[in-house]
Amino acid sequence: MAAATELFARRGYEATSVQEIVATAEVTKGALYHWFGSKSELLTSIYRDLLAEQTRRLREIVEGAGPVEERIHAAARDVVEHTAEHLDELTVWARSTHLLDDEHAEATRRERRRYHELLRDLVAEGQRAGAVRTDVSATVVTHTFLSALGNIHTWFHPSGPLSFAEVGEQLVALFVGGLRAPIGRADAGHDQ
Repeated sequence: MAAATELFARRGYEATSVQEIVATAEVTKGALYHWFGSKSELLTSIYRDLLAEQTRRLREIVEGAGPVEERIHAAARDVVEHTAEHLDELTVWARSTHLLDDEHAEATRRERRRYHELLRDLVAEGQRAGAVRTDVSATVVTHTFLSALGNIHTWFHPSGPLSFAEVGEQLVALFVGGLRAPIGRADAGHDQ
């Protein structure tokens, strides 16, 4: 998986052959096909393993002790840190997900939806506790934050003026700061 990730990140999923993957990994095609039924399944596995780890980490934060606003902040920071740790894998996924067959794509969408729901439910908990604004849907809040991170590969450059850690801190500050209820506005109190 490491060899495939590196090649997909550098050359692109479509431009990388199975032969190049097995040569880089120093295994046979038989060994690759023992573990993965196809190149598409290999791509899916890269992301699904990452998503499983990220979901486990988020679940620990959501179910942890402490005030909801602290858990929301911890969850946002963890998403950013996990993204920084796995930028190549997430970039490969973002650039190649449209190439998956229906079976692999649907299974991955279900797992991603569960992850989104965990974060959305934490935001909704904050809304019920009065710690988070209710004039914006917990669903909209969640998708906006995760979409911003999911598209970071399209504009972030390590040679730019900010490090990934600095960009991440700013994203967390925007997310957490944007959750505060606006002063003097009535909340609509809805979600979808």
